[in-house]
Amino acid sequence: MGPLNGIRVVEIAGIGPGPFAAMMLADLGADVVRIDRADRVRDEIPDTPHFDVLNRGRRSVGVDLKHPDGVETVLKLVESADGLIEGFRPGVAERLGIGPDECLARNPRLVYGRMTGWGQDGPYASMAGHDINYIALSGVLGAIGRTGEAPVPPVNLAGDFGGGGMLLALGMVAGMLEARTSGQGQEVDASMVEGSALLITMIYGMHGLGAWGPRGTNLLDTGAWFYDVYECADGEYISLGSLEPQFFAEMVEKLGIDADGIDQNDRSTWSEMRIRLTEAVKAKTRDEWCEILDGSDVCFAPVLSLAEAPEHPHNAARGTFVEVGGIPQPGPAPRFSRTPPQVVRPAPHPGEHTAEALADWGFDAAGVAALQESGAVK
Repeated sequence: MGPLNGIRVVEIAGIGPGPFAAMMLADLGADVVRIDRADRVRDEIPDTPHFDVLNRGRRSVGVDLKHPDGVETVLKLVESADGLIEGFRPGVAERLGIGPDECLARNPRLVYGRMTGWGQDGPYASMAGHDINYIALSGVLGAIGRTGEAPVPPVNLAGDFGGGGMLLALGMVAGMLEARTSGQGQEVDASMVEGSALLITMIYGMHGLGAWGPRGTNLLDTGAWFYDVYECADGEYISLGSLEPQFFAEMVEKLGIDADGIDQNDRSTWSEMRIRLTEAVKAKTRDEWCEILDGSDVCFAPVLSLAEAPEHPHNAARGTFVEVGGIPQPGPAPRFSRTPPQVVRPAPHPGEHTAEALADWGFDAAGVAALQESGAVK
């Protein structure tokens, strides 16, 4: 029973950051009901779990949001919910009849979470976009990459998930906590532009002080030779992050680097020292470097693939990854000593739990049957 046990959340199905926020809330114990489109519901639900692991931990109800009784179904769910999450473009939820005004009229304590890229207003609010665009506007993308090369998108981690879904999850928890004392709900406007900007706050601070230069020339962006990834003899890579003097000293000793008389922070030496370190790392395989550097204070880790990471002894010992529905995936986090989070069920197929979930949320059997008969739910 996670720390959010007893919290109820309605999730309007979307992609990426919205489902990730809902997944985090469900992992932490919230009862999250996912509203999937009725036309996505199959006549026969497969026996195997759905492939989209972002949807784990919750039940799915198939609803036709263009049917008046489908809209009414959502609003009735809202009446006993603590929160709602939606990821439409601004104005879409209002046009469907499930916007914040309608929902808060049914439940004044509701926290209404909105996940967008640009935010609910502003010149870009109505434009389409994706992670790469949002982090471009926040300055994050322009800061990532090697010197003299184009910016490198960090997959879709900084916008969709770190600056989007995780920010929304925090906003929902904060809003629901406040509602318990004030008795009043509110909207949470989570924007990936602003979320990704928050993630790079420290770098903005350094930039403001004149301590952060062009992309790829700084301590943390591959500018420094002692904070980078290096190729091994077998074509695999290791990561080194020996920033502090004591860790730096251990790195050059264990890797056999001739650094006598070298000032770690003397940038005039960085190019030559990078060559020395590149040659040293290239002389051994990744596994050989693990034997030498594991357990040290070099600030080292092997660069693992998605297939390798779950099998690493540290991750295995911590239970960092779990297997749900036959699919290895990151487990719930963070850890709690008394109310540990867990994945209570694999990802559902659309409409897999329509009757069950509606019954648990207060709908009577006859009412559910009538909704199914009308096509409002499936």
